[in-house]
Amino acid sequence: MNRLKDATSPYLLQHADNPVDWHPWGEEAFAEARRRDVPLLISVGYSACHWCHVMAHESFEDAETARLMNEHFVNIKVDREERPDVDAVYMGATQAMTHQGGWPMTVFATPDGHPFYCGTYFPRPHFQRLLTEVHNVWTGDRESVLKQGAKVVEALNTHTTLPSGPLPGEETLRQAVHNLRESFDAASGGFGGAPKFPPSMVLEFLLRSGEREMSGKTLDAMARGGMYDQLGGGFARYSVDARWVVPHFEKMLYDNALLLRVYTHWWKAGGGELARRIALETADWLLRELRTPEGGFASALDADSEGVEGKFYVWTPGELREVLGEDDGRWAAGLLEVTPTGTFEHGTSVLQLLRDPEDQARYADVRARLLAARELRVRPGRDDKVVASWNGLVIAALAETGAVFERPDLVAAATAAAELMAATHVRGDRLLRTSRDGRAGKNAGVLEDYANLAEGLISLYGVTGEPRWLRLAGTLLDTVLARFSDDDGGFYDTADDAERLFQRPQDPTDNATPSGQYAAAGALLSYGALTGSTRHREAAQAALGTVSVLAAGHARFAGWGLAVARAALSGPVEVAVVGPADDPRTAALHREALLADVPGLVVALGRGDTVDRGTGDALVPREAAFPALLEGRGLVGEAPAAYVCRGFTCRMPVTTVEELRAELMGG
Repeated sequence: MNRLKDATSPYLLQHADNPVDWHPWGEEAFAEARRRDVPLLISVGYSACHWCHVMAHESFEDAETARLMNEHFVNIKVDREERPDVDAVYMGATQAMTHQGGWPMTVFATPDGHPFYCGTYFPRPHFQRLLTEVHNVWTGDRESVLKQGAKVVEALNTHTTLPSGPLPGEETLRQAVHNLRESFDAASGGFGGAPKFPPSMVLEFLLRSGEREMSGKTLDAMARGGMYDQLGGGFARYSVDARWVVPHFEKMLYDNALLLRVYTHWWKAGGGELARRIALETADWLLRELRTPEGGFASALDADSEGVEGKFYVWTPGELREVLGEDDGRWAAGLLEVTPTGTFEHGTSVLQLLRDPEDQARYADVRARLLAARELRVRPGRDDKVVASWNGLVIAALAETGAVFERPDLVAAATAAAELMAATHVRGDRLLRTSRDGRAGKNAGVLEDYANLAEGLISLYGVTGEPRWLRLAGTLLDTVLARFSDDDGGFYDTADDAERLFQRPQDPTDNATPSGQYAAAGALLSYGALTGSTRHREAAQAALGTVSVLAAGHARFAGWGLAVARAALSGPVEVAVVGPADDPRTAALHREALLADVPGLVVALGRGDTVDRGTGDALVPREAAFPALLEGRGLVGEAPAAYVCRGFTCRMPVTTVEELRAELMGG
């Protein structure tokens, strides 16, 4: 039976024609395993995963391997990006059993879903032997298998959660900076050794803390190395080496959304032309490569094309000369670090730009010709499912980048993505995680979906001044407080009425994206700052308690929590801008507020369209004052005005860009 043919996941659809009798995750598979009295074989991966493709070609497309799987197991295929909760609990089991993890993840479980043997990628001969051995143990020593599964589940469920501490103070944040400095690679940027992942959340914390050395060195190195696509823009998943030379070539939406925001913030903090260029090129790449016809953003581009990792992106000196001619080809090879021996496999090189070209016009011409030639190659596949969480990240990044660099097309793209979320993913006060081709999937949103989408909507409100986005963010955050809270001030990753797994996942530490808990803390803090809600602010502060535990020894895993804590300690600063929408002075004050390099800045935009006849000043009417930060904020005389506040205590209003800049620098 082709049970995967109607899936909304491109990853599942890739396996729809396998000879393996795959089931999607669901009760039907569990019931079938109980009926047949056989174990479950749960295979977890994602569309852009290179080794997932390798195992698929070697094993899942192989008739003999499929026969063993079908005879002895009920086989379940899971897209970890659609079901992060399923992935999380089985990854916990895999790491507990093997002390490592990764994808593809291969889990053998009882018909109740209790894991008893786990691993990752298995070459076909090894995998076939494993299938036979597990079957023999299941039929010959069932009691030991059941005991092993129960033992694993008991151990995972009795594992204590990360203890919580007080709201981090200045000393805690100083300890975090010291801890990061201990693992900082002063020569190449980044933290630790190979492989190196883009430390987006840590960089946000460092920028907010004024730590320019570690952040600047890392951002410069990533932008100039092979992890950044020097022709088309956009970042790969990670670098396999410590010097950012050779990437793992898959390109993920979440990485590029987070990095777009970081490079925009770096520019605001003095990052210069490189920061501006990388931000705008990454934004353009997102619109060109990942935007869907419905206005959302697709999840990823594969690492492979024509079955070969990186083939779309790498070059030889001969290929450069073929496209550019002898003179320009030699010049480009020297500039872009393309060597006769190669920096990658089979004599090919990943393009790098370790120094700025002296002849910018020549470089622009060479780059355009190489990009045009590359467009003729077979492109990597695209995972075009739309994930609410990652679209929230890109909404925030595009809105802020568009405002800072005066690119209304980027703000429009952020707005279109928000429209898709509201129309397709939101169901009342609940959220669905994925959609594809404008059709919502069935999987419930998890904590990161609610939190990151709320964060994006709050950023979009700050740029557009449209209250509907802030209201929707408030609806999502109220659901977070009602459905995801634990008893210790933190949050579970799944709602209290979500599908019951053998463990309810809860992880406050960052991974490739901000942890759901810290993302929720950030959105709650900003929402509270705009609305004056003590409930939301207190919930944000409580959720940051684990940061105090991680800061001194494991700061790399709490980057977003540290960034939010820095914003909380800074106020955060609130700016209310009031003035007619068509008055250029209003726009100038609004943009100046958005340009401020202030941790956790929130901006409210009001129109001042009614008149207080007692003073002649235009005021926002009380009944329309949403957010509350706008309440009573009026024009000064007939001039648009800006109010710089903390905790709703505001300084005197200012009416010029220069005055506002001085207020923000002083704050």
